[in-house]
Parts: sequence; structure tokens; C-alpha cells
Amino acid sequence: MFDALLAEKSEDGLQSIALRQLSEEQLPPGDVTVRIEYSALNYKDALALTGNGPILRSFPIVPGIDFAGTVENSSCLRFSPGQKVILNGWGAGEKHWGGFSGLARVPGEWLVPLPSAFTTRQAMALGTAGYTAMLCVRMLQKQGVTPGCGDILVTGATGGVGSVAVMLLARLGYNVTAVTGRMEEKDTLLSLGACNVIPRQSFEGQIRPLEKARWAGAIDVAGGKMLAAVCASMQSSGVVAACGLAAGMDLPATVAPFILRGVILAGVDSVYCSQSERLAAWQDLAALTDSARLESVTTEISLLQAVSEAEKLLNGQVKGRVVVKVA
Repeated sequence: MFDALLAEKSEDGLQSIALRQLSEEQLPPGDVTVRIEYSALNYKDALALTGNGPILRSFPIVPGIDFAGTVENSSCLRFSPGQKVILNGWGAGEKHWGGFSGLARVPGEWLVPLPSAFTTRQAMALGTAGYTAMLCVRMLQKQGVTPGCGDILVTGATGGVGSVAVMLLARLGYNVTAVTGRMEEKDTLLSLGACNVIPRQSFEGQIRPLEKARWAGAIDVAGGKMLAAVCASMQSSGVVAACGLAAGMDLPATVAPFILRGVILAGVDSVYCSQSERLAAWQDLAALTDSARLESVTTEISLLQAVSEAEKLLNGQVKGRVVVKVA
């Protein structure tokens, strides 16, 4: 038996979340069984736990879009018992039972070996948010955005993706301007490597088709009006890596930035990213992550605390990364 957060739905359609004792026989199909040590609380997890977004596709289900732990049983040739592994995405915690559980059974093709540079806790301090941030940084690099091109903008900079993105870009030598709605966290962002911190309000209000050209590259987690404003303020041939919708799914923009400045809007999908890109992203994270800086923006909670912490995250009361101790 093992503990898990189980989401269930009543006949009248109401979702409930409770800590349950489950047995291995209840786990869904898969060729690798993992003893989970840590998971993480991401924005998507917060939506799932609170029922504020249609994240969970079937019931009953264990939420949690990522985890790190040790292989217990495997019929997959890539993994052996005792091996440390990571899972990010692939529908775990949405369509398939996820990481808020003592045990998980998943297809081996979803797993990535834990880099030797990390403990399972450090891997989840990065988690899907950190892995997504690395994919965004890699997207800027693939599009030719170098430190010499100019300043890089990061929105939602006190959140999970944003805070790790600031840290990674700074380690690579970029001049980073962080955008946040929590200016009281300015010193934290500067300690992560940001050169400048500006308030989110700077991008609110009426958006003109083209604003002053300021940024060579940008990583946006917000979407909505924020993304439109970012695109309007990019330099010629600037690149925006978009990976989130915290401010909305709509994009109230014009074509002006794209046809008059050659701005590139590049979407980043972390859920169904190729295995080769996942491996490369985690290798880059192992090389670039400053463990001390990461720990400075990491909070640890228990499974029992996950639901209340999810409410805080959606209310903008959580900074940095939240790891969930499962073992």
C-alpha cells in the first residue's frame, strides 16, 4: 500500500481530492514501476488540484505532471531496478496517473534517466517548470539569439518557469530584464541574475501595433495581452518563446511586429516534446543549474499540503519552485 492524492468526481460532476491508501494493483498499465521520492507543484497541477481548469481528463486519477524516483520493476530494456529516473509531461497527471503518489506505473518511453549532477529533489526543484524554461532558452539559441544580440525579457519572472529562465539565461551571459507583478521580490530576481526588474503594469493598458523596439528575445509564460505587448516591443528579427497562458489564451495582437520587424513567435511544447530534445534539455540543465540559487527559490511541502499550496499558487502568493516530498 502507498499514499496518493486521488481525484474523484461525483455523479453531479463535483471534483474532490483526498489522500488515499492505494495498492499496486490499482495502478494503470505500463512497463516500468517507479517508487516516487519527489514531485513538484506546477501551474497546471494547481489548476488540476483546485478544479479551476479542465486538466484532469478521466476519473479517478492521481494528479501530478512530473516526478522523480527509483525504478522498482521494469520490462523496458532501457531501465533497470534501482535506476533513478524523471518523468515530465506525456499526459501524466492529466490522462494517466501522475506523480502525487508513492508509486507510479508508466511506459518506459516517457522516462528520462536522472542526470548524475542532480538528486531527485533537485530534479523536481527544477521539474516541468525548469525543463520548460530550458526548452525556451534552447529555442532562443536555435533561432540565433546570442548574448550579443541585446536584452532578453522574461515575463512571470517570480514563477517557476520564469525564475529558472532568469537563472539559466544569466549563466549563459545574457542581459535579462525580469517582469513581475511582485516588485517586492526584486532582490530575489537580481540574486538569480536579472540585470533589471520591471513591473508587470508596464505592459498593461492600450497596446499599440508597434511599441519601442527593446528586446532581442523574450520568454513569455503569460499569453494574452502580455504576449501581445511583448511582441509589439521586440527588436527587428527578435524571437519570442511562448510557453504559457497564465494571463489568458487569447492573443489580442496585430500582424505588425511580424511583417514590419520580422519578429518570430515560437511556441514551446513541453508535454509531448521529443525524447532527444528532452535528454538534451536535461543535460543542459545539469551543466547550467546553480544549485545554491535554485535552492534559494525552492520550498518543500508534503502531499497533504499540496491542495492548499495550489490555491496560493493560483492567487500569486507563491514564488519560485515548490517540491512535493512523496517518499
